[in-house]
Amino acid sequence: MFPFNQVLPLIIANIGRVFFNPIFWLVIFLVALQYRRMSAAKEAIYGIRLKQGWGDVFTAVVYGILGGLIGSVIMVVVGLTLSGTGLIYLWPVAILLMLINPRFLCFAYAGGIIALSNLIFNFPQVNIPQLLALVAILHLVESLLIFFSGHLGAVPAYFKAVNGQLVGGFTLQRFWPIPIVALAVIGQSFFPEGINMPDWWPLIKPEIEGDPKNVVYTLIPVIAALGYGDIALARPPVKKSRLSAYFLGAYSLVLLLFATLAQNFKELALLAALFSPLGHELIIFIGKRIEFQALPIYVSSVDGVRVLDTLKNTPAWQAGIRSYDLVLRVNGLPVFDRAGLENSLKLKEKREPIEVEYLQGERRKYRREVCPPPREGQPFGLLLVPGREERSYLELNSSGPLGRWWQKFRRR
Repeated sequence: MFPFNQVLPLIIANIGRVFFNPIFWLVIFLVALQYRRMSAAKEAIYGIRLKQGWGDVFTAVVYGILGGLIGSVIMVVVGLTLSGTGLIYLWPVAILLMLINPRFLCFAYAGGIIALSNLIFNFPQVNIPQLLALVAILHLVESLLIFFSGHLGAVPAYFKAVNGQLVGGFTLQRFWPIPIVALAVIGQSFFPEGINMPDWWPLIKPEIEGDPKNVVYTLIPVIAALGYGDIALARPPVKKSRLSAYFLGAYSLVLLLFATLAQNFKELALLAALFSPLGHELIIFIGKRIEFQALPIYVSSVDGVRVLDTLKNTPAWQAGIRSYDLVLRVNGLPVFDRAGLENSLKLKEKREPIEVEYLQGERRKYRREVCPPPREGQPFGLLLVPGREERSYLELNSSGPLGRWWQKFRRR
């Protein structure tokens, strides 16, 4: 058995040290800017000013700390050390790839390129199993964070489907500051007194001479950030984010297995290095294919008006109307489009309550609710799926500066 009762307190104590590190608060500030940008996107689509809350940032920090704790335990259990991971090369390569396309700001691509460069050119000098194990564990933590919180704060938007039809959907974006505690080699002697490691430890061995179990390690906190981006068209955000989490988790475990095997079978290092970027591309391709080939659910209906999203603390929210609900009647009158909904709302006096009849979610449970009228300057709170009159939509393709330059060069 792994001595968790001895190691876990050390990990927690080291994670606590990051709160005294100004870089950690800088990362939180950068994460807060991203959530402010997402709030601005919601303001643009609703057309009103939203209150800037710190709830998303606080939630991200809490989830990030929990994810960092889990990732730290996994790193220590497999024996991953920062000594051979080539962190000094990972960030520059990842940033360079980001200039081509923002989605390449991912250690899966940078780690694979560095590992292949080591195998082909013998530069840079890195421990390939250690490097790819780090990539795998960070993605495993990301998959857990996506599963539990990837759907939070989804931003509604209009998209163009494969057949050219405008459909409703959500952009899923989350960012987490991650304090992770990792091992570092400080010498070779006996393992620190009082901690008796099992015979199988470590799985990922550092490149040292002699018995790895006689190496002296220390724990050091490392500050990182993880991000998730996706779209939900054919299923609600919570289902889409969890499906993505399953794919990413499977990729992480396979990559960790390859990294472990490459420790003992050097010929598998090439397979692990190739799987790091190509496997990541594969799960992205599968995710997009599943989403775009399935029928979109946020489309108009002949029976009423389909709701894409509901603004919190509005009359519609108080009436219990949520995303994917189908509004049938307002104030006793049937509604079939945005104009009909607005006309039905205008028929009542300003101080009179509003009666709404709708079918709830996928279960299509009929509900009739009464809600107070909007206050002065307050919207009713419904964002509907795109109708025939809609023309604007969100472009899915995004390139970085180098990517845009290359596109312009090819057009010449």
